Amino acid sequence: MFKVSFDPGDGLSVDEAREVAGRLGLEDGLVEEMAGLLQKLARCFLDTDASLAEINPLVRTTDDSLLALDAKFSFDDNALFRHPELVEYRDPAEEDPLETRAAKFGLSYIKLDGEIGCMVNGAGLAMATLDIIKHFGGEAANFLDVGGGATTEKVTEAFKIILEDSDVKAILVNIFGGIMKCDVIAEGIIEAAQTIELRVPVVVRLEGTNVERGRELLAGSGLDLISAPGLPEAVESVVAQAKGGADS
Repeated sequence: MFKVSFDPGDGLSVDEAREVAGRLGLEDGLVEEMAGLLQKLARCFLDTDASLAEINPLVRTTDDSLLALDAKFSFDDNALFRHPELVEYRDPAEEDPLETRAAKFGLSYIKLDGEIGCMVNGAGLAMATLDIIKHFGGEAANFLDVGGGATTEKVTEAFKIILEDSDVKAILVNIFGGIMKCDVIAEGIIEAAQTIELRVPVVVRLEGTNVERGRELLAGSGLDLISAPGLPEAVESVVAQAKGGADS
């Protein structure tokens, strides 16, 4: 694997493209063709605000030319407002319906293969939560970030989306309140539980802004929720609940 960094302001230069092409062991004529192809690929990547631009496979034909047989592009959703021509190619039928639905509510949701549903605020905390679930012997069923300014409506919708995954055996709510206040999350949990059927155990770990008020709301709700004082305790509990649910 060969890596070359280039300045996105200038694009991939001729020399940089030739450097990569030259490492492939191609004849001089094909080096120039390959360098030109790489420059075009880099320009396409930059002009479309792509996060990935890949040609695979690239073949050498019998008449000694290069031909891209297939390509894959991923685009930055946050930049699509600048590229209406790309949005026109979007096919919702090719996307996960839960991910599409989550996006409409400003939720970042990705379906995974485990059994523990996760609702977390902040992408960094969400990734750390997935890691610690794995550490304690569980597998996350999803990545779901409710963001820093989630409303009760968003929290309720997040629960609905998680529960539509039939693989989910238990749910972990892990909230560190900064911008997001713990009492708002608590109100969302209570409203969700009152409007939809929570068919699996729910373990809640709250910490941060208005945490005491949030815990009071949950404790006084009369709902069958499992409150945990810290993240290790919460994860141990939800893993045990998920395994118990799977065995029952």
